[in-house]
Amino acid sequence: MGNHNNMHPRLRGVLKVSGRVPGTTGHNNGLNSRIFGGSKGLADDIEAKRAAKNDVEEIVSPVKQIVRGFMERKLAVGALCVVIAMFLLVFIGPLFMTTYTDTYTEVTQANLPPTMSMLSVPSELKNDIKMIDSYGSFSVGLSNAGKVYVWGATGLGTTGIDIADIPEEVQNEKIAWVAAGIDHIVAVGENGKVYAWGANKLGQYGYFDPAVNPNIAPEPDELLNGTIDPSNIKKITCGYQATAILMNDGTLYMWGNKNTYQNFDTVATLDGKLTDIDFTLNYVVAVTDGNSVYTGKRGLYDQMRDNMGSATVPLREFLNGRKITSIYATSKTVCALLDDGTVGFVGDFDTRSKAMPKLHEGEEIVKIVSGTYHYTALTSEGRVFSWGSNTLGQCKVPDDAQGASDIFGGAFQSYAVDSNHELMGKWGLKGYLFGTDNYGANVALRIIQGGKMTMTIGAIAVIISTIIGIIIGCISGYFGGKVDMFLMRFTEIFGAIPFLPFAMILSALMAQMDISENEKIFILMVILGLLSWTGLARLVRGQILLAREQEYVTAAKAMGLRESRIAFRHILPNIVSVIFVTLTLDFATCMLTESTLSYLGFGVTYPRPTWGNMLNGANNSTVIKNFWWRWLFPAIFLAITCICINIVGDTLRDVMDPKSDRDK
Repeated sequence: MGNHNNMHPRLRGVLKVSGRVPGTTGHNNGLNSRIFGGSKGLADDIEAKRAAKNDVEEIVSPVKQIVRGFMERKLAVGALCVVIAMFLLVFIGPLFMTTYTDTYTEVTQANLPPTMSMLSVPSELKNDIKMIDSYGSFSVGLSNAGKVYVWGATGLGTTGIDIADIPEEVQNEKIAWVAAGIDHIVAVGENGKVYAWGANKLGQYGYFDPAVNPNIAPEPDELLNGTIDPSNIKKITCGYQATAILMNDGTLYMWGNKNTYQNFDTVATLDGKLTDIDFTLNYVVAVTDGNSVYTGKRGLYDQMRDNMGSATVPLREFLNGRKITSIYATSKTVCALLDDGTVGFVGDFDTRSKAMPKLHEGEEIVKIVSGTYHYTALTSEGRVFSWGSNTLGQCKVPDDAQGASDIFGGAFQSYAVDSNHELMGKWGLKGYLFGTDNYGANVALRIIQGGKMTMTIGAIAVIISTIIGIIIGCISGYFGGKVDMFLMRFTEIFGAIPFLPFAMILSALMAQMDISENEKIFILMVILGLLSWTGLARLVRGQILLAREQEYVTAAKAMGLRESRIAFRHILPNIVSVIFVTLTLDFATCMLTESTLSYLGFGVTYPRPTWGNMLNGANNSTVIKNFWWRWLFPAIFLAITCICINIVGDTLRDVMDPKSDRDK
């Protein structure tokens, strides 16, 4: 047997086909070329069949076949990635939104467009800063050269006014002072003339006839018909639709909407007696003799404390002979700087507010600027710190702000400047990625919270409908006969209920009931589930009717298994792919249904966000035209999520169908 050439021809052919020579241990590499009498074509054919068999065995696993088929479709893979990203965003994202609350409102930030420029100091100003002031959604800066700059969200609602459009006469004049209001800016030129621009519907910058509205205080005649000495100005401050200019000699010029401030007229009578003045949200606060924070309302600010969490004591007891040199007001509080460099606080402080840091021994506060809900201080050591509300990052002072020579700011922004008038650091609110709604809430944060609610409602509704549909479909399809007839008539009755009118009637009834918002949401989920199972029930019934004639069902009956066990333990798992696909598609449908109800005002109501009720304002032409971001971004998120879910569901339906041709 050692000599291959002496073998019988047929034997040599057999050895060639087998690929091995008896008595050898090596593979058949190159053997075919040395064995005569065999068929190389036959051997290749056998190898090809063997490879084909291995390929068939490789894709026999249904799961592997589905995964492979799904991954071959790039659109479906992309859609799945989007869906996963959306789930992570709306369910994991809120864990990092520690400052978010559904009931958050801020009137000064209402209906702001998408912007991230609120801290973007113009490059021309960064190296030559004389002063900066902020209020509302924008900031105004002044260079030492007397040039004015405006940045931030500068459009004023539906007025068509852009506060960044600085009047030509202001641009041509060297300006000595600037101050920002919620929707106007006041400037004083070195020529002594007072300028103003922005909104003036309520007399914000003075040109108003008191005969038209006696609640509007016009700009004093001395300013309208003359000039003032800018070097004698002690302070210019703007409140909500009001302006005050205080001179070093105590002279007060004040004008604007008196309805905003309950004590406007009372403080106006103190002309010539004041040493400082500022605005809270509802009051004009003033210092007359250094011994009181005057509002004209007895007992309002009669108690003072040395920090926000400290106990209050009577004002004069707290002062103990010390004098108030200056005051700085937020919307609800006042900080008084005393003549010994210490501070005192009056007003209502949020218990969650960040407390003022303790001063070092011998350290004194030399300047304070106030925002809407926070303060920033500069000490004699050049140390800069902020305290109060940190909801929008107002108190996150960067390290590069330390060692500053001056500080500016207001509203939700702060700036630190060195001795060369160059910007050192800035912190606070940068802007809103997707703008704000009509209550001043961040649309981006509400989209995340709203997506969580919309997806949760859709998921629970689908779970309820799937359970009902599977049970009724299995029982109806397997048992047939009268059971089938009864259950199908029952299904048709539910399917005939007009969903939208029914939901509207139910919502109107719930509005009259004393139930919480959580209970209302739970009822909504149950109703969505109870009215959306009929299609799945019919589908499951049809699949059961086909499957119950299969041989494995006959075998199970022959083994004496219970009917319920056969239906739910043997037949149901074989149609789970159909159920899973339907569940996926119904999930998107339930999300859209919830959004439709909330959009119409019959679902989840404000302040609880959903993608649907965030679209509620889109039926208003003013909102559609002027505040497009309020409805566009929620609509995009809802549309993309539902479309991607449908793409995933349709693809799963195709790849799970063994009769489908994946190559089509």
